[in-house]
Amino acid sequence: MSEPPIVAVVGATASGKSDLALDLAERLGGEVVNTDAMAIYRGMDIGTAKLPPDQRRGLPHHLLDLLEVHEEASVAVFQRLAREVVDDVRARGRVPVLVGGSALYTRAVVDRLDFPGTDPAVRGRLEAELAEQGAGVLHARLREADPVAAAAIEPGNGRRIVRALEVVELTGSFRATLPEPVYLHPETVQIGVDIDRPTLDARIERRVEQMWQAGLVEEVRGLVAPSRTASRALGYAQVLEHLAGQTSEEEAKRRTVVGTRRFARRQDAWFRKDPRVHWVRHDDPDRLGRALHLL
Repeated sequence: MSEPPIVAVVGATASGKSDLALDLAERLGGEVVNTDAMAIYRGMDIGTAKLPPDQRRGLPHHLLDLLEVHEEASVAVFQRLAREVVDDVRARGRVPVLVGGSALYTRAVVDRLDFPGTDPAVRGRLEAELAEQGAGVLHARLREADPVAAAAIEPGNGRRIVRALEVVELTGSFRATLPEPVYLHPETVQIGVDIDRPTLDARIERRVEQMWQAGLVEEVRGLVAPSRTASRALGYAQVLEHLAGQTSEEEAKRRTVVGTRRFARRQDAWFRKDPRVHWVRHDDPDRLGRALHLL
């Protein structure tokens, strides 16, 4: 008897991934596995568009609400937890249906990827230097140590610069590009939700408005000491700026829309580069049938 497949539903935020994943899980006898980096935090529900339990169609959902907002996450830790879940679901004869917009997290689960370790002392020193000297100075240092890595990281992205310098210090080099994609299990299928940009832009604007109406500002106000990762999440970062008196609420909402649209373009570009993704139109009345045919 062949092993159950691994299905990953990918695509831009607000494209309709969650609905397709639920449809597939229902038809395949599957269970949903979250691959969104922010949905692993408890209390971050509205801004991550986390499906409430009563909308999950009675299907098991995994890797939601794993951490408190003050805890730090890493893709390496997530990889280990997610692979354990996927293995358990398949061992029970069920189909894991991965869904989420965090492209690296999805690849970490389905591909042969290894992530360098971390050293809290080195990381802490570099973060202190970032705060004192600024991202530009550290980026120049990275350019001297590993020009290829520096070219792949924007000079203002302090978080990625710190991580690259940490890896250089610990291992001697930084892999600026991911290895060629190779599935960990050959029974893996990635299904992308294809949506045109004007429709997606309108959906994002509606989603942000709905988040505000659902109480995103109150949700953020209720978070206690969110981690650096959580405080950088779209919507949460902008609301935190508003609550700190740095912007008006309307400006925070506008920045959330703009930032989400930019993020969606990056998501789409990432997934489009992967030739293994099979695309189905978001508005195809038979998109479930087409997705099932791919399996």
